[in-house]
Amino acid sequence: MKIHTVGDVMTDEVVQAHRETPFKDVVRLLDAHRISGVPVVDHDDKVVGVVSGTDLVRGQAARAGGRRYRLPRLRRPGRRAAAGVLATTAGELMSTPAITVHPEQPVPDAARVMERHGIERLPVVDEEDRLIGIATRRDLLRVFLRTDEDIRREVTDEILAAAPGLPSDAVVVSVRDGLVTLEGRLEHRTDIAHAVRSTWQVDGVVGVFSSLTFRLDDDRPAGTSPSRGIARRRTPGQSGQ
Repeated sequence: MKIHTVGDVMTDEVVQAHRETPFKDVVRLLDAHRISGVPVVDHDDKVVGVVSGTDLVRGQAARAGGRRYRLPRLRRPGRRAAAGVLATTAGELMSTPAITVHPEQPVPDAARVMERHGIERLPVVDEEDRLIGIATRRDLLRVFLRTDEDIRREVTDEILAAAPGLPSDAVVVSVRDGLVTLEGRLEHRTDIAHAVRSTWQVDGVVGVFSSLTFRLDDDRPAGTSPSRGIARRRTPGQSGQ
């Protein structure tokens, strides 16, 4: 089963700025490329910060008010500007340290980083923190554009087909709008948990409903009688009634 990584979805042609890039040039970059922010790199292409549209608006508000630009250190400890200096360059406006990801990180992990930090784009760096790409929310969401048939085929051909001793017609897989339904009978109860867990990991899957049954309960406590039955797994939000 292929797990999509940041490297699979990132854009490798990155609009960037340097510490000395003037305020207005940063604004022009955002406007010309219709983007919300740019990574700031040093002379060695290492990411040292990020300038967003919010940073620029805050800086412009300070300039318009005729006051020196001081970022609130206590509320945003990750930001800094030279004390008593009017911010006129990317280096004085940028957020630092930059939140970055590596190309081999799974797409869901990058999405969690974005959500945790409330950001829209992630610079992608190599082992030496050099900029090699950019990943946006739109890039990460691209994996959910897979068709239901693509998802069904991967679950059937790569997950269920890999189960030892499982007949090809033992499980029926259906997919609608990314919601996968598994119906059929497996040999062991623990096989069901593995099938459901693996299906959840398929790119594009938004939910899994299992109506799988089992022949032998290999998850029972020692000394109890073997059982046969059905194990169900509901997606979050489904009622148990």
